[in-house]
Amino acid sequence: PRTVGTQLFMEYGEMDGKLWDNDAKVGVYNKWDPNSPRTVNNFNPFETWDGNSPDCSGFYPGEGRYKDPLRGDVSFAIMMAERAQAEERAANPKPGDKPGCPGCRN
Repeated sequence: PRTVGTQLFMEYGEMDGKLWDNDAKVGVYNKWDPNSPRTVNNFNPFETWDGNSPDCSGFYPGEGRYKDPLRGDVSFAIMMAERAQAEERAANPKPGDKPGCPGCRN
């Protein structure tokens, strides 16, 4: 009998295997379209699910394709700057960014 191999193609985001720091997340966020379906290249990297942040492809811990990202340096000063950016994003959401939008995890 002849055997045939099966190859699975798993798509990951453009930041897969790269540094997943705040600058990378901002780059992904700037490209994110909340009105388009959520994909590995179209997701809000700041959206949390059950208190967890997504990896660089939009997967969350516990999901089969989640990969622990390469994380950047952290300091109190960096965290305060990131907090200010987060508050600015929250105060000025993208058009269509609301619960249940196609680009969010629902």
